[in-house]
Amino acid sequence: MLILAATPIGNLKDASARLVELLESAEVIAAEDTRVTVKLLRGLGIENRPRLLPLHEHNEREKAASLVELARDGDLVLLSDAGMPTVSDPGYLLVSAAIAADVPVTVIPGPSAVVTALALSGLPTDRFTFEGFLPRKRGDRLSTFRMLAREPRTMVFFESPNRLAESLTDLASVLGDDRRVAVVRELTKLYEEARRGTAAELAAWAAGGVKGEIVIVVAGAEALAADLPTALAEVQSLVASGTRLKEATVAVAEATGLSRRGLYEAALAAKRP
Repeated sequence: MLILAATPIGNLKDASARLVELLESAEVIAAEDTRVTVKLLRGLGIENRPRLLPLHEHNEREKAASLVELARDGDLVLLSDAGMPTVSDPGYLLVSAAIAADVPVTVIPGPSAVVTALALSGLPTDRFTFEGFLPRKRGDRLSTFRMLAREPRTMVFFESPNRLAESLTDLASVLGDDRRVAVVRELTKLYEEARRGTAAELAAWAAGGVKGEIVIVVAGAEALAADLPTALAEVQSLVASGTRLKEATVAVAEATGLSRRGLYEAALAAKRP
């Protein structure tokens, strides 16, 4: 079978007893970075030296079929560098191929930066959406924030420390200076830190430079009053920030329950002299 195994995201003591037992007996491991896996085995005091096969974003499509056949004949362990395989890490294509080939897939659960940061954020946790890494290019990043401007659920993003200040500034420009945000860095490590505040406050803080592995948690949009004038004003605000009129009306209609067509036509009418 194919075994997806979550690994520590910082503190090796978070390795579960099941993970240690698995690694002590594993014969074949597909790893995002085999060098990181070697360090993990040494750090956990594991003397077993399994066969290590690289599986990363550049070769997963090519290697998936042959790895599925390995998993058909014996157990194949899949590891990412930290956290759960397939979650913003390689593995999705391999899992899909294994399922299509009727090869059993199971999971050794464990640490996750997504839910750990969410729990630390102080923001609502009952409903959330994980959006992965923010785009590197500013135009794409702004488009992402515009698309999510009326998302009511708490949002979780990964980001590079080198782009954190720029991303928070873009976030504030689209979602508003007052949108509640938490930046969590170095989870489970010695210098773990959670900064909470408004988008504008955290953008100013990040401008001084931030190091470490970063997770951004953003409060969802508040529900809009379900009346046409208020909804129309929100559409106009989104359009002014760069969102296309059609996308803005769809987002606001979903947030208010108002008719998309009626809101779109009202927005067009408001633009006429």
